[in-house]
Amino acid sequence: MMVLVDTDILIEVSKGRNHDVLTKWKELLESRVLVFYTPITAAELWGGIFHHEQKALKALLDGLECVPLDYETGYIAGRYLKQYRKSHGLALGDALIAAAAVQNDAALWTRNRKHFPMKDLVPY
Repeated sequence: MMVLVDTDILIEVSKGRNHDVLTKWKELLESRVLVFYTPITAAELWGGIFHHEQKALKALLDGLECVPLDYETGYIAGRYLKQYRKSHGLALGDALIAAAAVQNDAALWTRNRKHFPMKDLVPY
């Protein structure tokens, strides 16, 4: 099994405030599950941190795999945008994250499930 973590989860992990997320995170890391994120998540995290948080963020991301985005990811994301942009307000970043999860047969761990209405997406 593989799990792709969304930006909101990594924010909670880095802040250490949400007991439920931290407990689930610890269980996930102790399992044999591959945990990864996308370059979109990296950009969102790096774009929103303070200077004093950089070292901790780098350490967190260095412990995970970053899944590459390619043509197929873009194709899947484009289909999602066509289907859900108007009805659900789907943004490009979320479409790409969802597409990366589906393309890699991974469950998506997010607390923002309303941002991910795709029927073929498996929640974690």
